[in-house]
Amino acid sequence: MTEQFPGAVLDILDAAGDRPVFEHAGRYVSGAELLRMVRCATNGLRLHGVAPGDGLALLLKVSPEAFAAIIAAHVVGARVVGVPPGLTERQQGHLVRDIGVWITDGPDGPATRGSRLVLAVDELLSTADDGSRPRVSARPGDVARLLHTSGSTGVPKACAQTYAALTAGWALRPDRRPPAIRELARRLDRFLVFGTLASQVMMEYGLLALSAGGTLVTADPPAFPDALVRHRATASVITVARLTKLVASQRESPVDLGGLRALMVSGSPLEPGRLREAAEVLGPVVFHGYGQTETGMISMAVPEEQPGSLGVPPVDLEIRDGSGRPVPHGTDGEVFVRTPSQSSGYWQEPALTAEVFSDGWVRTRDLGRLDASGRLWLTGRTRDVVIVNAQVYYSGPVERLLARHAAVAEAYVVAVPDDRTGEAVHAFVVPTAGHTPGLGELRALVTADLGEACAPTRLTLIGEVPLTPAGKPDRRRLAAGI
Repeated sequence: MTEQFPGAVLDILDAAGDRPVFEHAGRYVSGAELLRMVRCATNGLRLHGVAPGDGLALLLKVSPEAFAAIIAAHVVGARVVGVPPGLTERQQGHLVRDIGVWITDGPDGPATRGSRLVLAVDELLSTADDGSRPRVSARPGDVARLLHTSGSTGVPKACAQTYAALTAGWALRPDRRPPAIRELARRLDRFLVFGTLASQVMMEYGLLALSAGGTLVTADPPAFPDALVRHRATASVITVARLTKLVASQRESPVDLGGLRALMVSGSPLEPGRLREAAEVLGPVVFHGYGQTETGMISMAVPEEQPGSLGVPPVDLEIRDGSGRPVPHGTDGEVFVRTPSQSSGYWQEPALTAEVFSDGWVRTRDLGRLDASGRLWLTGRTRDVVIVNAQVYYSGPVERLLARHAAVAEAYVVAVPDDRTGEAVHAFVVPTAGHTPGLGELRALVTADLGEACAPTRLTLIGEVPLTPAGKPDRRRLAAGI
């Protein structure tokens, strides 16, 4: 019987021994030292009574200590919640409403401490080390982590991923890796990590790098191309906006990126023209991935793939029509998938779970087709969302908030391309009689309640909204007129 996650991580660190597995702030941390940190943090959590199924929130940056704390939280079988930066107090409160224990690596703690136990990483790592391999207490059916996305109500919704699903993931199972992941793993000698290791994408690529014998190298902030050169990185995650800036920088003032072997594009779709330009300037290094928080990775195109294609999905995938029936190859429809490590549903959201998760399948709400060779091509999405810095935000909460402004009679939001963030919010507003709302005041209104990422960067005043034949606001026509 396979030991539950993170047993395989402990084995990797043990096997690494004296080999450096982390480079952070000018110091090298070996596998043996990182495993010692995990042992100490695990013992510390158990001394504080953290048991399987307990909720545990993480407010951590990127460091070996943060990595050890995260793995220790899973060793004891906790339900782990990563707290991303930039949340409003209301959003953070919703995200951690049933969490009793926090781990932090800085002065910031929960916005509302209340009766919560707040533990510093340094405190956990000062716990006595008994020298034995940590005993993994995780139970297969327990929720291992809650992965949050923007919700349609304006507060985060949580995808619940069980320990069984984490154990089944490709990162730590070399025998089950699809070809694209095997090729990627060979290029992760020095994987640049930044932001937070509580990020689903950052942690999973980090685990893949460690399992392939690579080293995690921290860079914060991740200024490209300087960070790639300074840290001799062979690979990193990159958004479409950052990739665009990197390509422009290399055209204008090229630096030596000869050691770069893989850039994993995450979040927004990458237009074929942008991909061709990136390949021309950077070489064959761009891996274009497609996945969702609910599913993990669905498909990945290797650098040699035809631009626009997302490769042949290594998961169960169907394109379905409006009645839910599979359609032939070459026909557009909605993408439904089953993946090894997909979430089991939305935490404490049964109605929303029923909309998206059914009979083991996940409704992605993306539109696409499979060609005759089985390659996936995305053609659109059924949701009204904006993807800012690789994070999905729903249009509805922004529209409802804007409409509360005294100078706004109606408000409609569409996604527009943005070189800095990938996509940004463009607001179309029907003013109330005698009023002219300004972009600055509308941005302040949205930022205070939903966060800066949801705030409109552009504003267009309109007399009335165009309608579809069904009488609904036609956001496509609004976007087409920009």
